[in-house]
Amino acid sequence: MTVLDVTGRIQQIQSQLTALGTSSAATTSATDFSSTLDAATTTTGAAGDPTGDQVVTDARQYLGIPYVWGGTDPAKGLDCSGLVQRVYADLGYDLPRVSYQQAKVGTAVPSLAQAQPGDILAFGSPVHHVGIYIGDNKMIEAPHTGTQVRVSEVDETPTAIRRVIGSGSTSPSTAAARASLSLGGTVPASVPYARLFNRAGSTYGVAPTLLAAVARQESGYRADAVSSAGAQGMMQLMPGTARSLGVRDAFDPAQAVDGAARMLRDLTNRFGNTSLALAAYNAGPGAVLKYDGIPPYPETQRYVKNVLALQEAM
Repeated sequence: MTVLDVTGRIQQIQSQLTALGTSSAATTSATDFSSTLDAATTTTGAAGDPTGDQVVTDARQYLGIPYVWGGTDPAKGLDCSGLVQRVYADLGYDLPRVSYQQAKVGTAVPSLAQAQPGDILAFGSPVHHVGIYIGDNKMIEAPHTGTQVRVSEVDETPTAIRRVIGSGSTSPSTAAARASLSLGGTVPASVPYARLFNRAGSTYGVAPTLLAAVARQESGYRADAVSSAGAQGMMQLMPGTARSLGVRDAFDPAQAVDGAARMLRDLTNRFGNTSLALAAYNAGPGAVLKYDGIPPYPETQRYVKNVLALQEAM
């Protein structure tokens, strides 16, 4: 409930008190007034504990904003996960940037029949699209290039439905809430270099399991690996790429993982999608831009599929 809502409720109660007119009624209503005012300011919780309806109301202000691939700024445009992240940020929640990570936040909702306004709907396997449910089998979404943020029918069964509001966190600023909105957990200690993946992931906002999956796909966790094209180390960084990342020794696992984490963070922010970031990691950003998506290279298409599968299994 906004300040204006509370003010309006106060005025309504004051009018009722005036209409009653008697001293005894006024005394009784004064008690009611105090109780009602307290309820008016706490029904929706503290400022950091909004309702699903407030999520929908906030999302509606972005209707008509053009879709921009990788967009996170409403002044320039939004993509699907940029929209979801922005709406929840407006209400004090720090969600991950990309759709497949958003499909893991909060708590799971079993089916669309049980979905409530404000829930996140995720589509595809791996997840490639998200929207905000508004009820009556409709959602607010930023669909694709050439469209705008709009209200749409839910015409595909979501692969995941996630409830952030009321998921057990009393405030998004608490450590518990941030844990529930994490990037998907940590890499098990049984995985080689798990500590490096977890540290870099936490530092740069990249899923540690994604970093570990890339390392396994690229080199099988071999720190001394060298490809026929000249890529070096566990994360298979080309010498020029390593230099641009400030990685002095690509064969040093700590430097390689740190550099790869920054690279994947930047690619994800640029392209707004983990699959596209992986495609750019493998084939280069130019190829993703050229084809406006994952390039039609069998190697790159296998690479993206394999890394996501390895991450999912971790």
